[in-house]
Amino acid sequence: MAGDLPDKVTGGLPDKPRRRRKLPWAAPVSAGLAAAAASVLAASVEWEIPPAAKIGVTMAAALLVGLTTWATTESRSNRRQARSEPGSVAPDQWPPVPEHFTGRAEALAELREVFTTRRRSSDLSPPLVVSVYGRGGVGKSALMTRFGQEVAGWFPDGRLYADLRGGVDAPVRPEEVLIGFLRALDVRLTTDPGGLEELRKLWLTWTKGRRILIGLDNAHDAAQVKPLIPAEPGCAVLVTSRAPLFLNGTHDTRLGVFSEAHGVELLARLAGGARIVEDLDAAKEVVRLCDYLPLAINICGGRLATREQWTMREMAGRLADTRRRLDQLEVAPTVDKSVRASVQLSYDDCTGMQRRLLRLLSALTAPDVPGWVAGELLDISGLDGAGQLEALIDAQLAECSGTDQTGAMRYRLHDLVRVFAAELAGQDGEERRRAAIERVLYGYRRRAEEAAQNRWPQDWSRGGRRSSADGQVKAGDWLNAERLSLLAMINLAQQLRLWELTWGLARAFCSLCHSLRAYWADWSAVARIGCEAAAHTGDRRSLAIALLDSAAVHGGLGVRGRALDEAERALEICTELGESWWAARAMRTIGMTLFSDGHLDRAQDFLMGAITAFKGEDDPWWMARTQRNLAEMRMAERRPEEARELLEDALEIFKRAGNRYSEAQTLRVYGEVLAAQARGEYRAGDHRLAANLFARAGFSLDRASEMFRQRGELWEEARCLRAAGEVGDPANGLRELDYVRRAEEILVALGDSWGVARNAVSAGRALARLGRIEESDRELRRAMQGFEELEDRWWMAMSLRYLGEAHLDAGGHEAAVEPLEQAREIYRSLGNEAGMRRTLELLRRATPAT
Repeated sequence: MAGDLPDKVTGGLPDKPRRRRKLPWAAPVSAGLAAAAASVLAASVEWEIPPAAKIGVTMAAALLVGLTTWATTESRSNRRQARSEPGSVAPDQWPPVPEHFTGRAEALAELREVFTTRRRSSDLSPPLVVSVYGRGGVGKSALMTRFGQEVAGWFPDGRLYADLRGGVDAPVRPEEVLIGFLRALDVRLTTDPGGLEELRKLWLTWTKGRRILIGLDNAHDAAQVKPLIPAEPGCAVLVTSRAPLFLNGTHDTRLGVFSEAHGVELLARLAGGARIVEDLDAAKEVVRLCDYLPLAINICGGRLATREQWTMREMAGRLADTRRRLDQLEVAPTVDKSVRASVQLSYDDCTGMQRRLLRLLSALTAPDVPGWVAGELLDISGLDGAGQLEALIDAQLAECSGTDQTGAMRYRLHDLVRVFAAELAGQDGEERRRAAIERVLYGYRRRAEEAAQNRWPQDWSRGGRRSSADGQVKAGDWLNAERLSLLAMINLAQQLRLWELTWGLARAFCSLCHSLRAYWADWSAVARIGCEAAAHTGDRRSLAIALLDSAAVHGGLGVRGRALDEAERALEICTELGESWWAARAMRTIGMTLFSDGHLDRAQDFLMGAITAFKGEDDPWWMARTQRNLAEMRMAERRPEEARELLEDALEIFKRAGNRYSEAQTLRVYGEVLAAQARGEYRAGDHRLAANLFARAGFSLDRASEMFRQRGELWEEARCLRAAGEVGDPANGLRELDYVRRAEEILVALGDSWGVARNAVSAGRALARLGRIEESDRELRRAMQGFEELEDRWWMAMSLRYLGEAHLDAGGHEAAVEPLEQAREIYRSLGNEAGMRRTLELLRRATPAT
């Protein structure tokens, strides 16, 4: 694990006030007046009531709508504030309800009935899945977000949301969604969880016993949705799509276009009730020309709201002219003509700068972006860019997608608006468009590098400037919020062959993933892109750094042959360039890769060389970290006295520098060393000294475990628990077995298959110490099989050796021979002389000369 890195990352999103929020009563009542006026006027086409009665109904409806809006807003705010205490916030990724949400009473009533019926049903029912489908722009997403706010209280464990982008060429893969959801639930994923099947198992584990509402917007097909449905009956899934998905057990409902009355009501909410009153027939004509589609009506209403001098009749005339022009043009069928006409009309009326911003936003492949991007695209200040973006939002051409983990507001284009704007991208000229995109990419690079250096400063410079714990947590939040957008930017830079920018973005992304031990598949893909980009730049120093980033992820994934090759190439380049600090980094990586593969003799040369080099570079942090690595190797060689000396020196360095995370990691290894010494003294007969060392080992491991627990570092806590289960104190056998069991629960929940196999070794040895040989045999064979699947031959040999040793200590000489012989053959193939020697000693005990 990298550096002094606290990273308890929550998935809850801070609540943000509405944009330009007015007084608590003024806004909802004024909105209610407009909406109610529209409803009455539209409805009066079908039935006559006296004018005085109309006014009364209007005022009553206004008050009702106003109270409803106020109650919804305030109750949501209060609910979020009640959950604001650290560590108690359930993840809430739900997007905001559109400010002018209108109608859909029947659809909402149907959803209420479905959800209420399910709440009354047996807990053994499968999770509720509700699918809302309909044509693009009909308001499916708005309905989902509105209903999701209404039933939020039924799901105390949180609300998760993902835009699956099924309406674009590259829909989001279910693996990406699951990783994001698991991170939101505080699952660290410190090892590679594997593919979709493994992520699915983790998802089922972490949703068990929880009541979570899951929103899946814009689904492409059933295959994209099925892996995201939990098995827990207390959970529910809301899905929107353009076509029915035919999922088993799903309640499917088709959402149609607005009625005329609701279309006029929405227009009134946006443009003002007075304009509807002045010309109801023209308002109806606008709604008809929009084909009763909420998206198109929204856009027309937004334009009217920003053009107070326009009459409703003028809007209807302009929209009709635009539709007549479209009838004479060859246009792509991707966007409904009604939506295209409304977008075209609003687009034509925008300023040149606003039109350019819309076109440039469509060129970015990110799912959504923070507000600063607008300023970079237009090459103006962030404040002015935000103003232009607000103008697009007011015109209903862009929308707010909510706040992210950092508290920043994020923005996106409806996919139909994006398609429209992308068709006009050629108006900007290739060179000008490319320059705008480059500015955004540089903006992302600056922010990514700042986050990476805050998260793990030692990865960026000799000695590494100190960063606050708060800064480190915020850096993790930033990556969680920006991951998909940052990946899109890296791929965009690569497509544009902006190699230096590509390398810089990739370097920061890899550093963040390494420090968090997260997003392994993304990390691996980006490391490859970083190496490719560095090679194109011709900068050999950049190539060496990219190779080390790639070696780190491949080593973590167990692809150690490739990791070793990349680290050796990096060392060669750094040595030739005289980059002594990076050369020391490469030496350490080579040493650790060899150590992990069981080549201890070769590994120690590189680790000792790295320690000397870091000392010469006056970098105490990397020196101490490498000393800890060497101490772990000395432990594997049964040289605990040397390991203890190395660790005590490293502990002093970390304490003096205030590196609490590194101190806790070193305390864990120190506890393991003290335990090894205690076992040695016990075997030698000095039980008093052994008891003292056992106690000190337990104290060191307890302290390390508590430090990690306070930081929310489950994976590191599990390692401490496993180490506590391996102490070997004869007076604490059952307690140690309990430590190991607790560690396994955590590792299974984290999806750490290697850690589970390693923990089975600890369980087997703990059971052997208790004399439970049959159970020990099962655990050690389970470990061996796990390592075989992971192709970790060194730990296969270790598992077999411990299995033989367990049988030998229990008097089962014959049962010990086979696993020991298998271990010997593996050690021989690895060239591991130390392992060979130890195994041969055990074999001599198992097969004494007759």
